[in-house]
Amino acid sequence: MLIDLEHLHYWMCAIRESKDYLRTLDAFYKGQLRSKEWLIENLEYYIYPEVNKMLDFPLSVDIHGGWVGVLSSMLFQSDIPIKNIRSIDIDPACESVASMMNKKEEIEGRFKAITSDMCAVKSEADLIINTSCEHITQDHYDLWLSGLPKESLIVLQSNNYVIPEHVRIADSLEEFKQQSNINVLWADELDLPLYKRFMIIGKNDKV
Repeated sequence: MLIDLEHLHYWMCAIRESKDYLRTLDAFYKGQLRSKEWLIENLEYYIYPEVNKMLDFPLSVDIHGGWVGVLSSMLFQSDIPIKNIRSIDIDPACESVASMMNKKEEIEGRFKAITSDMCAVKSEADLIINTSCEHITQDHYDLWLSGLPKESLIVLQSNNYVIPEHVRIADSLEEFKQQSNINVLWADELDLPLYKRFMIIGKNDKV
């Protein structure tokens, strides 16, 4: 996908003004960017023919574990009609960086970065994304899922990358499906140099 110059400018401002610019740069590793691009590509492909009738466009979006806001910015530049995005992360250092990363949309009133535990934020968005499933325990995930509406489309990502901060990885796509416990409408995996990225698109209406 193409990143326009205005958004690229705000990306650079966010990196320069970050209190820990090296940590912010972690969001720009090839695997991180490719995982987000892959999410958007499949959502663009899937959302129109399959769930067009389920959702009202443009979409309201909540991203839980939104980190420094790169996915939000990429979504705003995609072909998916976006009404607004809330980027939620428990790390207080992320809020100012994400706000700068999405400064254009923040000025327009379409973006807001929030510092909070994901379970403490009530989500009623059309599209709810959690790309940080490996960072939360199963109990924490189950609590988060229990608070989501059945009407929303849910996108989940995890991986099999073993590092200390990953407390709930999945060894396979099938294991990730079991962990996620949602009605799976689409699922796939992406091979990256250091790990496999798993993704599920589904609904919170599993009986």
